[in-house]
Amino acid sequence: MRHGKKVNHLSRQAPHRKAMLANMACSLIEHKRINTTVAKAKALQKYIEPLITKSKTDSTHSRRTVFSYLKSKESVTELFREVSTKVMDRPGGYTRILKTGFRLGDNAQMCFIELVDYNENMLKDSKSKKATSKRRRGGSKKTDEKIVSAVETKVEDVAVVEEPKAEKVVETKVEDVVVVEEPKAEETIIVEDAKVEEPKAEDTEDTQEAANSNDESTNEDTEEEKKD
Repeated sequence: MRHGKKVNHLSRQAPHRKAMLANMACSLIEHKRINTTVAKAKALQKYIEPLITKSKTDSTHSRRTVFSYLKSKESVTELFREVSTKVMDRPGGYTRILKTGFRLGDNAQMCFIELVDYNENMLKDSKSKKATSKRRRGGSKKTDEKIVSAVETKVEDVAVVEEPKAEKVVETKVEDVVVVEEPKAEETIIVEDAKVEEPKAEDTEDTQEAANSNDESTNEDTEEEKKD
């Protein structure tokens, strides 16, 4: 069991491993992107990122320290002149690993390792995401108090606006009820008048019949008198 074994020896002795990592670091600084296995790329990340951080302070001491690892003057000058200025604002995470698949033969997992600030396509995507992203920041107590007071005033305004609306609704309802009830009262009055008038019509018919009978009786009397 490999308890406590944090270093991947990469099946190599220490001098061989250090030389290999130094050569890979020089190639990455020169070409900005190299193709290798995932295990070697992870080991290279731990090896080169402290050197890039060291290159941010351009001094003789830091140059000599980096040269003791890389053993290449050209790579040291490239690192301190170009790469350090490009990476100055980035607080770590200078490299990126992109897995590409498996190698034919031994089926080892392959990948690209590259310097983040030299991949222009990925930088464009990250800038567009940053432009659309939103962040929350913790405000001070004063700002919180102002927000609370503003919310209270808004709530009061809403309450004041809502009260007259309720009154208007009640008034309209009452008016509607009155308007609906008025025609009902008129209809009842008309019906009563009609009922009262009907018997009057019958009385007139009776009076007419009585008058007709009286006329007939008078006629009969006059005829009898003539005969006599």
